Amino acid sequence: MAERSAAEIRIELDQARDQLATSVDRLADRLAPQRMVDDVKAKLMARATSPVGMAVLGGTGVLLTVLVIRNLRRSRRY
Repeated sequence: MAERSAAEIRIELDQARDQLATSVDRLADRLAPQRMVDDVKAKLMARATSPVGMAVLGGTGVLLTVLVIRNLRRSRRY
């Protein structure tokens, strides 16, 4: 096994430290709360604007409207 000089070891340590710093920065960027919120928003918007998502939202809107009207009619009876 070849002997390494102190300078070579120092260079390798510096490279390893730089690689670790880059990895930590990437991980911090991926796990940033605002980025996670933005990713979830984008996924929800994509689902909501799909044909199936629009049908679900429309059905939910109709159901809520029916429930509100029913509750208003019941509250006027008493």
